[in-house]
Amino acid sequence: MISPMLKILTALLFFTLSFQASGQFMEWCIADEQSPDDELQRALDWACGKGGADCSKIQVNHPCYLPNTLRDHASYAFNSYYQKFKNKGATCYFNSAAITTDLDPSHGSCKFEFHP
Repeated sequence: MISPMLKILTALLFFTLSFQASGQFMEWCIADEQSPDDELQRALDWACGKGGADCSKIQVNHPCYLPNTLRDHASYAFNSYYQKFKNKGATCYFNSAAITTDLDPSHGSCKFEFHP
């Protein structure tokens, strides 16, 4: 009899291998947990201003407004910029305020973009 944990690990391995076989690596850009608020705010202001990120969904009464935290709003804006411009050479750096993740940061009605 196969233990439930072994079944789960086998399923995860299969998923990972089939995902890698498709040649598509999914990656999102989010705020680094260790970044100070002032650095996040500067990077968020740039991303939503000169950077060209679509920050409309983090406005009041829009799908990504909640949770209403600097870190959550910065994550959405960083990812918007990164997905929009990564194929043109953009990085997920933001003066060390951001990191990449292979875990989809979407939550509830807030869907983080991904572009191959």
